[in-house]
Amino acid sequence: QVQLVESGGGLVQPGGSLRLSCAASGRTFSSYAMGWFRQAPGKEREFVAAISATGGNSRYTDSVKGRFTISRDNAKNTVHLQMDSLKPEDTAVYYCATGDHGVISISAYWYTYWGRGTQVTVSS
Repeated sequence: QVQLVESGGGLVQPGGSLRLSCAASGRTFSSYAMGWFRQAPGKEREFVAAISATGGNSRYTDSVKGRFTISRDNAKNTVHLQMDSLKPEDTAVYYCATGDHGVISISAYWYTYWGRGTQVTVSS
């Protein structure tokens, strides 16, 4: 059974940084793409970033380009989201997700397995 556990969320001031981590278990981690999504109160879940199985390709939503970096460590079965220059509009619950392919997708429908999420709050 695939399990995803996020960590690293918290309260940070505008302009600050956080590093989210997602620990995966239950299957061969290095064979599948990974993604990060977020959901703010009253809003739909949205794509944030994704990385291919090998880590050679990544993709970001426009609002986080240049500020967020997704990476993965296939030896440790983890994926990270480094978030810099955080803004209040980045406040949301952040979810780690994976599907059944090695290539990237920005659609939530592609992702089969989801973590429970970690809260990120950007406020002064």
